[in-house]
Amino acid sequence: MGFIIREATEADFPAILSLIKELAEYEKAPDKVTNSVEQMRQEKDLFRCFVAVKEGKDIIGIALYFMAYFTWVGKSLYLEDIYVKESFRQHRIGSALLREVFGVARAEGCKRVRWQVLNWNEQAIAFYRKCGAELDDEWINCNFDETGIANFRL
Repeated sequence: MGFIIREATEADFPAILSLIKELAEYEKAPDKVTNSVEQMRQEKDLFRCFVAVKEGKDIIGIALYFMAYFTWVGKSLYLEDIYVKESFRQHRIGSALLREVFGVARAEGCKRVRWQVLNWNEQAIAFYRKCGAELDDEWINCNFDETGIANFRL
């Protein structure tokens, strides 16, 4: 199967958002996606994305990331989402997307690449272990949504 990996453009935002929603369905949290194409356009300077394109047309995978700063190590790359449509898995598309992300991390002088995986996603966990990722089960995520941010009080 032929595919290419390239940097995303604004024209890709509808397809990227569609894959984000597909990922949310897979992760059993479809109601959590509040992002929109318009919001992505407004916030386009905050993230970068690679897309996997089948035969020069259909976007079948994404790797969305941003630069971060971690106090213990410094400049880092945070991989927010990597996702390949289910019918296109097992074609090394995820591996190709990760190679591009790690190429950016090397070129940017990053000290760490970090991402999360759900503890029940055994297929992804096995893939990340195969890549050599260190999986950490000590840390717990702390999140506030927009309402929580507005209502935060101490």
